[in-house]
Amino acid sequence: MRRSDRSREGASGRRRVLRNTLLAAAALPLAGAVWIGVTGLLARSELIAAGRDLDALRQSVAPVPGAPSGAVPTSAQERERKVRSAAAHAARAHRLTTGPAWYPAAALPFLGGPVRTVRGAAYAADRLAGDVLSPLVRALPPARPDGFGDGMSEALMTLQKHAPEVVRAARAAAEVQAEVHGLPRSTWLPAADRARAGLARQIDRLGPVMTDASLAARVLPPLLGTQGERRYFLAFQNIAEARGTGGVPGAFAVLSADQGHLSFERFGNNTEMATAKTDLDLGADFTARYQGSEPTRVWANSNMSPHFPYAARIWAAAWREHTGERVDGVFAVDPATLSRLLRVTGPARMADGTELTADNVVDLTERASYAMYDDVARRKAFFVEAARAAAGPLISATGDMRRLPALLVALNDAQRDGRLKVWSAHAAEQRLIEPRSYSGTLPETPGPFAGLVVNNAAGSKLDYYLDRRLLWEANGCSYGDRPVTATVTLTNRAPVSGLPGYVTLREDSPPYRTRPGDNRLLVSYYAGVGATLTGATLDGRPAQLAPGVERGHPVYTLDLELPAHSSRTLVLHLLEPHADSAPNLLRQSLVTPLRATLKPGGACRV
Repeated sequence: MRRSDRSREGASGRRRVLRNTLLAAAALPLAGAVWIGVTGLLARSELIAAGRDLDALRQSVAPVPGAPSGAVPTSAQERERKVRSAAAHAARAHRLTTGPAWYPAAALPFLGGPVRTVRGAAYAADRLAGDVLSPLVRALPPARPDGFGDGMSEALMTLQKHAPEVVRAARAAAEVQAEVHGLPRSTWLPAADRARAGLARQIDRLGPVMTDASLAARVLPPLLGTQGERRYFLAFQNIAEARGTGGVPGAFAVLSADQGHLSFERFGNNTEMATAKTDLDLGADFTARYQGSEPTRVWANSNMSPHFPYAARIWAAAWREHTGERVDGVFAVDPATLSRLLRVTGPARMADGTELTADNVVDLTERASYAMYDDVARRKAFFVEAARAAAGPLISATGDMRRLPALLVALNDAQRDGRLKVWSAHAAEQRLIEPRSYSGTLPETPGPFAGLVVNNAAGSKLDYYLDRRLLWEANGCSYGDRPVTATVTLTNRAPVSGLPGYVTLREDSPPYRTRPGDNRLLVSYYAGVGATLTGATLDGRPAQLAPGVERGHPVYTLDLELPAHSSRTLVLHLLEPHADSAPNLLRQSLVTPLRATLKPGGACRV
């Protein structure tokens, strides 16, 4: 072969190698894209399968509304199987999205957005199933189809055993939540954006649950007597007569907890506690704000402050003065709480044959009973008997594995609505409880805040007919402050005739003429720390409000006469420290819930 021919053949070979190399280089991104597409679809299928397992798991753990009380619960083995299956699917989805094509694709400035989202979602699902839900399921009490077992005691033992795992799982949930919120929110692929948003909503719902589970694992076992018997003062608040924490303290009980076994030692009413007094010092601000009402010496005024730990400390100290007995803490409930519990336990029957049900207990104790009994002593005895009757099915339900989950859900709903409050006399426990809503704590932290609190000043039971509305509006900025308008509308729906005299009683003996059904309220608005009142009107006319301070919050109070079948509107104009967010809202739980509308407005900058 001639030299020139060999040269041409060599050049042709080099061109073929170069062409093939270029073709391979050109095909590589295409192959990577195909690989990402195929593995992404496979990962999606795995995540869907994991989601089905988790939905089944959630339905097996949380009671289904309307399910019969005798429904057979899912066994612990079945729950473990479902969570293992979900974890396996999520792990496969994670592996499918961590191949060699995924990392460089995720690093691309624009095109890599959906890739990062899918990778992050798969990783989050993997951690969620393995690091969060697996230990949480292990901490659940074993389910028994026959309902036999030791109910609350068994649940506490299981929770205590797995407490460290639950605490770690709560930390993992917080980490996963932060990771999901760090994923791209808006990419060129809407399907990926929707998947991220759906995952974010799920983990946002799970976050508070895990926080509560972590706290329960640390606090509930000792609170319910796993380290020695505990005794608690349980107050039943009468929300027909408003007080800061809900309603005036009426009937009460002493609750004993020993290794999760609950029992009621005794019941009583506010007549017994009327002579109980205490010299408890709750600080200069408390004294300045409430000294005229003497909350430490007048039982009916002991919970005028919305800060539940104040009332709890007064009740615990008064009980010790009255009986010489210490209590380990204080609980407070109201008839709406009893309604939730009776929906789980079933009706309770009183000694006189009256049936208490979830549907009638609020009306019966807060309205109808006043017409049933003219004698005050008999009526107060009725309240105690109602509490005693409801306590029986409640104690039975705590020992029934079939009803215990629904009972815990009912209690959770009650605390979320502010109708169940808890205070521990043990400082370490109280520090853990205090940030949670069921502590009834008035927070001292700065930031936007709005609280409407009413205290009945007439001595009547007319707050059964009270409607409350609050409209909170922020209006831009003014030299670094934010103007805020709070509009309070109070409506008295009480009829002008036909109510028992005890309901319409005017113990305040006003110097002006009133009609039956007319009410009188001390209306207090709690503003954010650092806020100032610039003006106020009542029904469109200038109004003077008494200023005060409670736990750092400016408080503005108006003594308001509220005639039957009337509405009155109080408008407060305030300047608050600059902020972009809506306020933390204080909700005082009465018969009719507060209707609040919050309008934070646009961004506010210094």
